[in-house]
Amino acid sequence: MKDNEKAVVLFDGVCNFCNSSVQFIIKRDSKRRFQFASLQSEAARRMLNDHHAPPSDSVVLIESGQVYVKSTAALRICRHLDGFWKYCSVFLAVPWGLRDIVYNFIAKNRYRWFGKRDSCMLPTPEQRSRFLE
Repeated sequence: MKDNEKAVVLFDGVCNFCNSSVQFIIKRDSKRRFQFASLQSEAARRMLNDHHAPPSDSVVLIESGQVYVKSTAALRICRHLDGFWKYCSVFLAVPWGLRDIVYNFIAKNRYRWFGKRDSCMLPTPEQRSRFLE
């Protein structure tokens, strides 16, 4: 992804862990590369359809016209964050099947461990421009 190119992160809008992850990304994305949409939104359904991707309940990254899911999406996001987080992308060298074992374990338990909201989060006025509708 080029410095001025935008990427879209699709996330589970009712998951507390996922919402916290979005806030984490926003705080460490000083170049404002990432835009966001809840997987429950029409924008997400439209983007998945436009990219011929199946519906998802895991994190999705749409970057340079490509769709990435699960651990690959998470690590590709890390690659563009400020601080030491970019070095987490070294784990992309680990085969995705092994990485996704850990990802799937966390995803399976995320509601039990972190809770679930009744509705999607509302971005602050400062963040609103980064969220797609």
